[in-house]
Amino acid sequence: MQEKQIISINFESPEYDEISWKTLYFQIKEQLNPNKRNYVFLDEIQNVEKFEKVVDGLYILKNVDLYITGSNAYFMSGELATYLSGRYIELKMLPLSLREYKEGNPPNLSKNELYQKYITKSSFPYTLFIADKAISTYLKDIYNTIFLKDIVQRYGILDVLALESISKFMLDNIGNRLSSRKIADTLTSNGRKINSKTAEKYMQALRDSLLFYEAKRYDIKGRQHLKFYEKFYVVDCGIRYSLLGKKAFAHGKVLENIIYLELLRRGYDVYIGKIDDLEVDFVAFSSNGVQYYQVALTLRDEKTLLRELTSLGNINDHYLKFLLTLDDDPIMYHNGIKQINAIDWLLENRDNKHD
Repeated sequence: MQEKQIISINFESPEYDEISWKTLYFQIKEQLNPNKRNYVFLDEIQNVEKFEKVVDGLYILKNVDLYITGSNAYFMSGELATYLSGRYIELKMLPLSLREYKEGNPPNLSKNELYQKYITKSSFPYTLFIADKAISTYLKDIYNTIFLKDIVQRYGILDVLALESISKFMLDNIGNRLSSRKIADTLTSNGRKINSKTAEKYMQALRDSLLFYEAKRYDIKGRQHLKFYEKFYVVDCGIRYSLLGKKAFAHGKVLENIIYLELLRRGYDVYIGKIDDLEVDFVAFSSNGVQYYQVALTLRDEKTLLRELTSLGNINDHYLKFLLTLDDDPIMYHNGIKQINAIDWLLENRDNKHD
């Protein structure tokens, strides 16, 4: 591939402030190499009115491989389907993995120091380039501007304080079973009256903004999806830490949040598992089958170890089962269940992995 085959435009540049979709289409078309495949990258394309007409026009050209990007401030979850009617493959970007984050940090940090920095200073790439004292302000600006302001504008939300209360309640309860009724009842009892229908609308808006990810429940024995008491995880634990402060020190739930996001990065569909009356933290589906994960801060206590092993041990199949913990122990096995340090698991090289 040669440079002449690549066309890249960033629509945050002032020179494209008032460009029409038709002018843009013909400008790009004139630059195409008719004898080779062309790779067209349109960044922040939503800044062009009726951009979908440009996309549709380029899409039908056989020698064009087209990529468009946009922030979740404009492309709320599912909106591309409205604009492009299935003529696309959507790739959602998550913040940095711990392995990626390590590359931007001093090599002398221990793995535990790296992990603590990761969960408190944020996994957003830009935080690697600003002073530590500025990170909290940066994260609060992201939260207030992108997540709350844009949600309010896009959904026409009138009760902004209720939206913020629900958001902070969800931040405080990552990894706990939640429902719109539970949130509505809790907020109402605390003096902010809201019904479950409104709570569900606001929760959906927070999910669409990609501030929160929803993990539905799955009955492992019955092999069916369950409709109630989902769990929610925040896209970046640094945002949670900057907003909740000391309340954010729920280390077990934070670890669970980090593992959930990493499973998404690795391409799994992730659910909360139910096995009889017990729970499996994560059931991860892929084209290669299923994997099961239990997550615990420490397994030094025998009762805790037994409890975590019981859930996995009750699963009657031969798929891989993992027990992830922050205990700095060598890898060990319990009747086929692999116990591994969670940070080592997060940092492992995924090249040529097939499990």
